[in-house]
Amino acid sequence: MRLARRSRSGRLANLALLVLVPLAVFTGLFANAIGGDWPVDPAFVHALSALGAVILAPWKSVTVRRGAARGRGYRWFSYGLLALTAAALLSGLVHAAGLAERVGPLTLMQVHVGAAVGALLLLAVHFAVHPVRPRRTDLNRRLFLKGAGVTGAAAAFWLGWEGIMRAAGWRGAERRFTGSHQRGSFAPELMPVTSWLDDRTPHIREEDWRLRIDGRSLSYQELAGFPQQELDAVLDCTGGWFSEQRWRGVRLDGLVEAAGARSIRVRSATGYDRRFPVRDLPNLWLATSVGGARLSPGHGFPARIAAPGRRGFWWVKWVTEIETSSRPWWAQLPFPVT
Repeated sequence: MRLARRSRSGRLANLALLVLVPLAVFTGLFANAIGGDWPVDPAFVHALSALGAVILAPWKSVTVRRGAARGRGYRWFSYGLLALTAAALLSGLVHAAGLAERVGPLTLMQVHVGAAVGALLLLAVHFAVHPVRPRRTDLNRRLFLKGAGVTGAAAAFWLGWEGIMRAAGWRGAERRFTGSHQRGSFAPELMPVTSWLDDRTPHIREEDWRLRIDGRSLSYQELAGFPQQELDAVLDCTGGWFSEQRWRGVRLDGLVEAAGARSIRVRSATGYDRRFPVRDLPNLWLATSVGGARLSPGHGFPARIAAPGRRGFWWVKWVTEIETSSRPWWAQLPFPVT
């Protein structure tokens, strides 16, 4: 009887992990994508699901130990899943607290996301080798109470961690709703210089630069002749930091004729590009200066997109081309791959 109960507990733990780990990865990616505060905080749901997966470790260990005793080769998937889940949790907690920014050459966010995605892949392999299917008998009052207990324990841990951060005065107590920490607001020289994946900073001479807009070509001086506006906007990078700056540039609806178009594609000198919905035109700027000075090469000189309310990977740097398109804006990957 005891063996049967342990077996059932291990199986239910596997089913719960099948829900919690993908949920943690999905809500984490979603929290990285949004630029506006939502009524339901995806970062909080992300934390609860990740902590819930860790809390299930004692029940999961039942099947791991049983597999190890039998010498099954796929037990290493379980060990790997445990290690990656622990790495994702620890890097997430340390990043949230603002206690460190890097682990060797990698940022904590890179470690966190990499470990989480790795855990999801191992989970998929694990369940392909050792499938566990839900049963009608699983849905009962006892399971509901266990699920509520795990959720409550995860929430209590997270709220306790938040309390520790505030009491200790750690930077994490003041982080943004996205989990990002403030860096160099209204001090452009202190704002980090980052690029997406394999982008390298090009050094473009003002006299060589041209902006192509649906067949038209503008020089830097010609762009400066358009009405310029200033705006205070937050650049929130998926690397885990945000910075509010005073940007100056030309609003895109003063540059682009978008009648009949469905999207606006903005391309960088590096080949990086993003596609925006036409409705965003009044809320997009082609910025040429920040903090009262022209952009530095690292921050996008000669011109970059300023997109208030969108995460940093939408703020295309070193812009060389803007084109209208009949394609919908969502006809692209949620995150650029290069």
